[in-house]
Amino acid sequence: MSVRLQKGQKVSLSKDHAGLSKVLIGLGWDEAKRSGGGFFSRKPKPIDCDASAFLLKNGKLADKTDIVYYGNLQHKSGAVQHLGDNLTGAGEGDDEQIVVDLSCVPAEYDRMVIVVNIYGAASRKQHFGMIENAFIRLVDGRNNKEMCQYSLTEDYSEMTAMIFGEVYRQDGEWKFNAIGQGTKDKAIGDLANRYR
Repeated sequence: MSVRLQKGQKVSLSKDHAGLSKVLIGLGWDEAKRSGGGFFSRKPKPIDCDASAFLLKNGKLADKTDIVYYGNLQHKSGAVQHLGDNLTGAGEGDDEQIVVDLSCVPAEYDRMVIVVNIYGAASRKQHFGMIENAFIRLVDGRNNKEMCQYSLTEDYSEMTAMIFGEVYRQDGEWKFNAIGQGTKDKAIGDLANRYR
């Protein structure tokens, strides 16, 4: 049965799911309804959210090759793979997915931070207050059963990026922490600088 997490809540993946290896991390969101500006106003650009995984060593991002995102779909270890960019967030279910083979994550990496930023947020004047139904969920790759889900419930107006959560290794056990921290970072590079 899937656990519904609250902000800041942690859950053990290894203990509750013995033998767990492959995990699918699904992220989803919907664009909130926007009021039409008028007959002659331009149609607003769709909101393009981009999910990324930062692989950290001792809590730090050592190298840009440790960022898995639409421009680098697979980590050099082969343990983390991004399944592709969704430009609009349209449709049901996950909008972007990241697959992690926990058994193949090199020992020097202690955590993976999962972030989402709005592409071109500043120039398009977009922010997370214009998004609804945003969530992150972890699925057991052996049986496709959802293990846990964390849905954003706060008002994130003016925030252009989001630190959704982290999968981390502690005492030989894999865990997940629901973070839900909005930021005003404009791009993946700005988010990455938080971990350098």
